[in-house]
Amino acid sequence: MLIETEPTPNPATLKFLPGRKVMDSGTRDFASPEEAAASPLAEAIFNLGDVTGVFFGRDFVSVTVAPGTDWSDVKPDVLGILLDHFSAQMPLFRQGAADFSVPSEDSFTDDPEDADIVAQIRELIDTRVRPAVANDGGDIVYRGFDKGKVYLKMQGACAGCPSSTATLKNGIEQLLRHYVPEVTEVRAV
Repeated sequence: MLIETEPTPNPATLKFLPGRKVMDSGTRDFASPEEAAASPLAEAIFNLGDVTGVFFGRDFVSVTVAPGTDWSDVKPDVLGILLDHFSAQMPLFRQGAADFSVPSEDSFTDDPEDADIVAQIRELIDTRVRPAVANDGGDIVYRGFDKGKVYLKMQGACAGCPSSTATLKNGIEQLLRHYVPEVTEVRAV
């Protein structure tokens, strides 16, 4: 089995492509060892010590390391863990653990009067933004719309990426404002 790696715009994150499906649907972001307890794979990667984030996409795993960590020290260990896991066809999640991203409590409750606007925003994010961001090893999740402002959560390689603000403002905000005139601003949560 060959596992390819790709750099991401975030220098602290590498994208690992095992050449097979990782997630059947959705994504899953692990921002701490405690969250990683739901997945033997994520837990094993966090146990390396210098890891600060693991993200499962449709056909990739993104791993983020702590500032100052040299990828040449960590990459062989991550590759070994991924190779062992996928070669043995081990389960991605422990029984009873959610295998998709779950909106957290910090999500907004959208005004029912904005239902058409929210549907347009979600459609654009799902069809135009998320596929492009997945190519960079991350994901963007809709969190809410309130008085012209769209709230999005950055995950995987996008979380903490130096270019994430530019992506939000110069890319996503312009796209949404062009197609949905009610959008005035995009903010990360």
